[in-house]
Amino acid sequence: MSGHSKWATTKHKKAVIDSRRAKSWAKLIKNIEVAAKLGGADMQGNPTLYDAVQKAKKTSVPKDNIDRAVKRGAGIGGESVEYTSITYEGYGPNGVALMIECLTDNKNRAAAEVRTALSRNGGTLADPGSVAYNFTRKGVIVVSGEGTTEDDVMLAVLEAGADDVEPHPAGFEVITEATDLVTVRTALQDAGIDYESADVEFVPNLKVEVDADTARKVFRLIDALEDSEDVQSVFSNFDLSAEVQAELEADAEE
Repeated sequence: MSGHSKWATTKHKKAVIDSRRAKSWAKLIKNIEVAAKLGGADMQGNPTLYDAVQKAKKTSVPKDNIDRAVKRGAGIGGESVEYTSITYEGYGPNGVALMIECLTDNKNRAAAEVRTALSRNGGTLADPGSVAYNFTRKGVIVVSGEGTTEDDVMLAVLEAGADDVEPHPAGFEVITEATDLVTVRTALQDAGIDYESADVEFVPNLKVEVDADTARKVFRLIDALEDSEDVQSVFSNFDLSAEVQAELEADAEE
């Protein structure tokens, strides 16, 4: 029976991973469509589209899916897409601040799903502006740490206008002004340094350290929000100490 139970658990985990991957692909495709609609299908002349396509490739989205998304977004072949961008502000457990970015073709559905995810997981919607003041739009480039040192990254990006280089689970995070993102990303490429993603994000001006129990609740809330295909990204101001990170990693191993 233990073997059967283990297989059932493994199958369930695989189903969850497959489901999340499908939703992730759908969101990446949507980003490509919007970028192509706004700036055209030429990636050399549309850096937002270039970054959206690169991110999709890094996540193993098939090339045919990417090509079709570019054509749909640009209106090539008669297909067209229409999405609305909405940003919701909210609070999670213990007052953790949240910025929730949506791309949707149904504003009522997006609002209902965000509200439901928040209310079921210890969060609340906030009034416009009550959370946003604590965040600034910044360019964020995640650089792989394999074969690359922090000095290598700093040397490549500081003269290009980067604000800072910070540690990241995947390696390093390069922070730039939103308007300098493409310039700094290009400087990394020119230096032969690979990057995982390059996006404009909501970066908190002040982070709040939380304990492990609060972190677990916040992660559950973020997972619930990201289960909605209308939710593209969730940004928060919580921070974790090394001790809390270790405790959460021990949870994951159980």
